[in-house]
Amino acid sequence: MKNLIVCAVSAVALSGCATVTRGTTNDVSFESTPSGATVLTSLQQTCVTPCMLEVPRNQSFTATFNLEGFEPQVVPVTTQVAGAGAAGMAGNLVLGGVVGAVVDASTGAMNDHVPNPVIVTFGDAAAPAEPATSPSPAPLQTAPASAEAATS
Repeated sequence: MKNLIVCAVSAVALSGCATVTRGTTNDVSFESTPSGATVLTSLQQTCVTPCMLEVPRNQSFTATFNLEGFEPQVVPVTTQVAGAGAAGMAGNLVLGGVVGAVVDASTGAMNDHVPNPVIVTFGDAAAPAEPATSPSPAPLQTAPASAEAATS
């Protein structure tokens, strides 16, 4: 009976192996050249490069880099199963932790964000908008006096 209790407690404790060992968030780094760009994610998080944000592992997002004088740069960041996450999921299956597998899948604990770090290089500065000008009228031209008019 004692062994059964130990096994049951162990199974519950090991449920969600990746959730326990890796956590449900991931640190994502943001870099830009030149540095000092403001990063705004579609998850409404913001920082100034170089910087790092803690992001839920189960969420893909976009990062928009803004730097004065340059065109904004948008980078999609997705999630994919990491090697360590797959190992945690395998641990759930080997130990019979169906509950753990469901927990890991729903929290995204087996995922990593890609790319990480997110790196942007700003190109040429944005050209300043030129003010719209109306075309100036062509100068009036007079026809040269004909030879007949000059002799009469």
